[in-house]
Amino acid sequence: MPKGPNGEKRPGDVIGAAVMVMKIATGELPDDKKSGRTRSGHAGAKARAANLTPEERALIAKKAADARWKDR
Repeated sequence: MPKGPNGEKRPGDVIGAAVMVMKIATGELPDDKKSGRTRSGHAGAKARAANLTPEERALIAKKAADARWKDR
């Protein structure tokens, strides 16, 4: 079975793909699995936040706010 861009299994033919889409639409197959990269990214962000001091977090937040409001 071919793999999708996130490693998920997909049917190789058009009819199989249509059946899979209908199963997802009707709720027979779950469509809420996160990719491994997403899960590891969240874990990395939590680990990084746990190691930052409050001053470092404030500096990062200020830099992000300045970037968001730069063009306004």
